[in-house]
Amino acid sequence: MAEWQRYRTTALLRNYARATALLGPAADLLARRRLRQGKEDPLRVQERRGEATVARPAGRLVWLHGASVGEFLSIVPLVQRLQARGVTVLVTTVTLTAAALAAKRLPPGAIHQFMPWDVPSFVDRFLNHWRPDLAIFAESELWPNLIMRTTGRGTPLIQVNGRMSERSFKGWMRVPRSIGSLLSRFELCLMQTVDDARRVEALGAPRVSTTGNLKFDVPAPEVEPGAAAALTKAIGSRPVFLAASTHEGEDEIVLQAHRLMAPRLPNLLTIIAPRHPGRGADIAALAEDNGLVAAQRSAGALPDIRTAVYVADTLGEMGLFYRAAPVAFLGGSLIRHGGQNPIEPAKLGAAIVHGPHVFNFAAVYAALTEKAAVQEVGTAEALAAAVTMLLTDPVGRTAQREAASETVAGLGGALERTLAAIEPYFLALAMRNAS
Repeated sequence: MAEWQRYRTTALLRNYARATALLGPAADLLARRRLRQGKEDPLRVQERRGEATVARPAGRLVWLHGASVGEFLSIVPLVQRLQARGVTVLVTTVTLTAAALAAKRLPPGAIHQFMPWDVPSFVDRFLNHWRPDLAIFAESELWPNLIMRTTGRGTPLIQVNGRMSERSFKGWMRVPRSIGSLLSRFELCLMQTVDDARRVEALGAPRVSTTGNLKFDVPAPEVEPGAAAALTKAIGSRPVFLAASTHEGEDEIVLQAHRLMAPRLPNLLTIIAPRHPGRGADIAALAEDNGLVAAQRSAGALPDIRTAVYVADTLGEMGLFYRAAPVAFLGGSLIRHGGQNPIEPAKLGAAIVHGPHVFNFAAVYAALTEKAAVQEVGTAEALAAAVTMLLTDPVGRTAQREAASETVAGLGGALERTLAAIEPYFLALAMRNAS
């Protein structure tokens, strides 16, 4: 009997393991398709099959996983603190954008790999190579094979910065025994909010604490001085509005809002930073179709006096654009995506506007709304009115920006609480290595 099978499991989880085992032979077909779609790194696609591209260093190794950009950024301070304790840190991500950011943001000595697909043989290959002494998953990553096979080897598994939305909770409630089996394997579930903690406890997690949101403790990103100076010079005294992390279906609304604002705000420059930079060319074409001159940052262009729409389709530069624009609309919120994280723009002094769909960050937006630190809009007309008011009323804009900054600052402390909660596992790890 395999070690992982000694844990309490269910027929659904066993069938999932059997079904995903059959996907192994089809992995090459899947990889080729994803390569054609631009969703994989051709030099590292073998990592999806658990084949390491870096040797495992000797000594203690802690594995941290953050699937996408937001999750990755939230664990960077944790990576730095763990390295200070003399352990090697392996960081895995899922998306290409998170991997590109990892190349820029991970401290020296930390290792990055792509998370393997949740196929038993791929997971085993990954674990056989890396042999983590402790595994830490961020937010809401609940891949059954990864969880079962990691804990089946005796590796402690901890969830940090955990989230469990109401929608996910209702979905998991349809398979209560299976989710209970998975959650019971976590040594700790350290959740962002009391509501998150209540939901995972109801689903069967036996050891749950509320430690807060690690994203409040992520330092504001630094900006390369030369890039900042060049963009500032190109913009000059023009009014600037940033639409950040937009998703398909929102760019049209942003462009309509630009046209509505332009008569009152001469020389208005709208910066659109899509959530997925690969959409940059499509957004530029859409702007041109609407009679607006566009320039793309990925092409090396800076906005000139003729540019109405500047498409910021690069990675790792959001700190630059939040600093350049006094007002920012946060995307993913006019469509039912769930919104984007408002913490970074709040720290960088942008006055924040958002749509009605912010359920992915409900607690953060609720705190900001209570302090009148954000504005909600639902249409192009409302977006244009809110942005115009903020750009033409410096006193009101400053009040909103300061309220957001103070709210975010007051919600910090999750990093220290998280480190305190996992301290016993480091002591146990040190004692085991010393014996």
